[in-house]
Amino acid sequence: MNEAATFQKAKEYSFLLLKFRLRSEKEISERLKKKKFPEQVINATVAFLKEKKFIDDDEFARAWIESRIKKPLGLRRLKEELRVKGIDKEIIESSIREVRRDYAEADIVAEAAAEKLSRIKGVEPQKAKSRVYAYLLRRGFSPDVVIDTINKIRI
Repeated sequence: MNEAATFQKAKEYSFLLLKFRLRSEKEISERLKKKKFPEQVINATVAFLKEKKFIDDDEFARAWIESRIKKPLGLRRLKEELRVKGIDKEIIESSIREVRRDYAEADIVAEAAAEKLSRIKGVEPQKAKSRVYAYLLRRGFSPDVVIDTINKIRI
């Protein structure tokens, strides 16, 4: 297969991936590598997609945060997910700064803790608090806010 045909196949595969959700530049590159496309074809495909605005890491970061923050997840977890997706540190920081303005972490943590507690009935209070604490930390909430919330819980 010649390079033009390979490039076309790489673009088609990229469009198939983008049909389902936005992707970061790194995600597209990695998926093309898995399909064993040559490095120069991968670079050309990514450049084409960036030029035509099909992939944009700024937009991807904003969309990712917007969709994942509803889970609820903490900002620490979101930062880590974006880092793994290959998003540049400055983009991550600016996206998180935008979200932080309207983000009431204490309220979100209190709500998530109450929901988790409602699902673990019949467990001794100290063990229940320990489970809720671990759950909230796994969700990426700040340890200070989690500790404050756990200390306020009355079981």
